[in-house]
Amino acid sequence: MAVLICTLFLFLFAAGEAVSTDPTLKTYIFRVDGESKPSIFPTHYHWYTSEFTESTSILHVYDTVFRGFSASVTSSQASALEKHPSVLAVFEDRRRQLHTTRSPQFVGLRNQRGLWSESDYGSDVIIGVFDTGIWPERRSFTDLNLGPVPKRWKGVCQTGVKFTARNCNRKIVGARFFAKGHEASGGFGGIGFGGTINDTVEFRSPRDADGHGTHTASTAAGRYVFKASMAGYASGIAKGVAPKARLAIYKVCWKSAGCFDSDILAAFDAAVNDGVDVISISIGGGDGISSPYYLDPIAIGAYGAVSRGVFVSSSAGNDGPNGMSVTNLAPWLTTVGAGTIDRNFPAEVILGDGRKLAGVSLYAGPSFSGKKYPLIYPGKSGILSASLCMENALDPNLVRGKIVICDRGSSPRVAKGLVVKKAGGVGMILSNGVSNGEGLVGDAHLIPACSVGSDEGDEIKAYAATGRATATINFQGTVIGIRPAPVVASFSGRGPNGMNPEILKPDLIAPGVNILAAWTDAVGPTGLDSDDRKMEFNILSGTSMSCPHVSGAAALLKSAHPDWSPAAIKSAIMTTASTVNKQLQPMTDESTGNATTPYDFGAGHLNLDLAMDPGLVYDLTNQDYVSFLCSIGYGAKTIQVITRSPAACPMRRKPVPENLNYPSIAALFSTGKKGVLRKTLIRRVKNVGDVNSVYNVKVEAPKGVSVAVRPGKLVFSDKVRELSYYVTVKMDGSSVMMGDSGAVFGSLSWVDGKHVVRSPIVVTQLDPM
Repeated sequence: MAVLICTLFLFLFAAGEAVSTDPTLKTYIFRVDGESKPSIFPTHYHWYTSEFTESTSILHVYDTVFRGFSASVTSSQASALEKHPSVLAVFEDRRRQLHTTRSPQFVGLRNQRGLWSESDYGSDVIIGVFDTGIWPERRSFTDLNLGPVPKRWKGVCQTGVKFTARNCNRKIVGARFFAKGHEASGGFGGIGFGGTINDTVEFRSPRDADGHGTHTASTAAGRYVFKASMAGYASGIAKGVAPKARLAIYKVCWKSAGCFDSDILAAFDAAVNDGVDVISISIGGGDGISSPYYLDPIAIGAYGAVSRGVFVSSSAGNDGPNGMSVTNLAPWLTTVGAGTIDRNFPAEVILGDGRKLAGVSLYAGPSFSGKKYPLIYPGKSGILSASLCMENALDPNLVRGKIVICDRGSSPRVAKGLVVKKAGGVGMILSNGVSNGEGLVGDAHLIPACSVGSDEGDEIKAYAATGRATATINFQGTVIGIRPAPVVASFSGRGPNGMNPEILKPDLIAPGVNILAAWTDAVGPTGLDSDDRKMEFNILSGTSMSCPHVSGAAALLKSAHPDWSPAAIKSAIMTTASTVNKQLQPMTDESTGNATTPYDFGAGHLNLDLAMDPGLVYDLTNQDYVSFLCSIGYGAKTIQVITRSPAACPMRRKPVPENLNYPSIAALFSTGKKGVLRKTLIRRVKNVGDVNSVYNVKVEAPKGVSVAVRPGKLVFSDKVRELSYYVTVKMDGSSVMMGDSGAVFGSLSWVDGKHVVRSPIVVTQLDPM
């Protein structure tokens, strides 16, 4: 007892001293070794408030996916607490960003047959959506003809501003909101994000003031809604991927303020305790930098969920087409990039000399009806703010009565149109830069406006410079049957994996361009304060939209195969993904039109026609993930930050990261090595198809690389359900041409006449960071 009192005194004294030297409070997340709690304390909370900090400082206590707490303390106090023998890690709270009707058919779902019928449309599977909340009155969330709430559900319907217990039902089975991290961040360094909830633009409740959360929830699990459209665009029947799945809403993101790690981690803790089966999180770092797994609360929270049987789907980020731009890199996360679907919203720019240039738009107001207006490009002045049509950058005397060409970037696309309108312009042509290439997304502009690719933009600017240039815009509505499709979206986050190139990321792509889904009544379709239009549905693009497609897919697979692990579901989705478009040609890149690689699309595009019956799966256990963490050099204490349990890494034979039993295969060779290089990897497959099955290997070796597989035949029976095989990759480091991507690509497939279990192969010379 004397030792305990001494310890308490020392740490509280040190923390108290720190206040006087550094009065600025920040939120920190403390990872604590829960097993070291002295028995004198009845709960971990009592321990934390007695030995670490005052109760008024604590924001969240974590006890399921993570053991520890978050608190508002000074940096000096945090440094002092980091020295506590029971504290495994301390990291500062970070702000994250959101990665903002035909798509279910496009990924291979058909009424009354296949995965939809086999899974009863995902009935009784619970999807937890981490986002901006929900607008519960939407038709997409009706509980008509749904059975009772699954008995295993232990969550709550948290009430608040304009959200009562009646807003939950048999569809929205629960809802919570997490604001403590957001509110505690208010005064930190004058950042301007977070702080007290602004009641004029937000709801202190699960109600959605932003729209993003309503959109992602209905994409994953929206019910059938007839006569759906956004101002006439994309009209038809709207439905989510798993229409009968239940929704549990976790509001962790707040309008214009982002999402804070401490709140996200609390949501993971709650969701796993509540009993969700799938977590959909369209959130990631917005700074292009990926933290190590032990400093990444999304990776830590997701591990805690996956280790308890919960599938976690995450977005790959919107920083493409730059290489190494993919986010959410942990191997237990399913990381989803974005592709196009075969529907588009074309608009045409018609120049005064008769030339017609293709673009896209979701503008739904009065049209030009063929009338041509003078055309101007403010950027010819050389002033960057004018070329970007930034606030107060346009001279009304120059743009009044004209169609204005604006460059994309630095401000929201739809906001540029308002700047043009304020300066007296009648319309806008939004031109991509070189980085966006030809990748286009539709926007519900408030003035007649159209987006065009980089090449078309250059052509229009050149014409505008000739003097007396005129143009008009012709809006063409909704067109279905666009070819080619799918195409990898220009913005979709790309590989290689900047953390561990031995794990291919993204894992796959899914529809993420111009997706119709439910919307909030709190803001108009542009999200701008001045947009007072009310829309039941909105059309958005981003990996935020592709992520819930895979969340819904996982719900269907979980419903059809309740005994499958998250890794087995992920494997089924990846090994059946398509690498060709609907015209059976290799998928291309929207930004360039060129062929794509697994660095762009991972294993391929989601194809649920085949995922229900994959034949074989690559399964993973918690110990497999621990071995992987050992292989990348994490020590026992560091691994415990992620896994909650102390790890014992082998001292003699260090595991190899490429040997993680992943559904894709990456062979990484050091850049310093020349001559003939060789590496042998191992994989293990489980038969989930016909009991007596025989699979033969089919290899498409990367160019300049030899790939040998042994055995070349796998024979399964009622006594043999799992088998291992070895892959030997050999190449001449001095002669293999790696190309622009720095890698060469191939594939390995196991074929039994019915199934093709395909894994991409990546071979590269790259030194891990």
